[in-house]
Amino acid sequence: MKFDDKIPIYYQIKSYIYREIIVGELAPGDKLPAVRQLAVDLTVNVNTVQRALGELISEKIIEPQRGKGNFVTEDREIIEKLKKMLITEQLQELYENLYQLNVTDDEIVTYLQTYINERKQVQL
Repeated sequence: MKFDDKIPIYYQIKSYIYREIIVGELAPGDKLPAVRQLAVDLTVNVNTVQRALGELISEKIIEPQRGKGNFVTEDREIIEKLKKMLITEQLQELYENLYQLNVTDDEIVTYLQTYINERKQVQL
């Protein structure tokens, strides 16, 4: 994993795990690697991984099981809320960037629809 110096590493680890859950790489009920293993895999400090996991636990995205490890929540509603939150963040960033270019709401919708249609054509 390549880290951005402008964003705290623990937050980037959280975002990475969010995405792994949303795309299905980590399914509901899956066990996460041990904290030390994650730290080695990501080449970061164990405390950094522990902070990220601590926040994921407090958000109920992952559930600790004493003596067994950390597992992705099986609560589909929580996962759906996570997905909606991530999509909203992406849309907000897109909207803010286009707004700074003086693009109106109607133009944003038109440009987005045109982009989607062009992508469909390329995929055929």
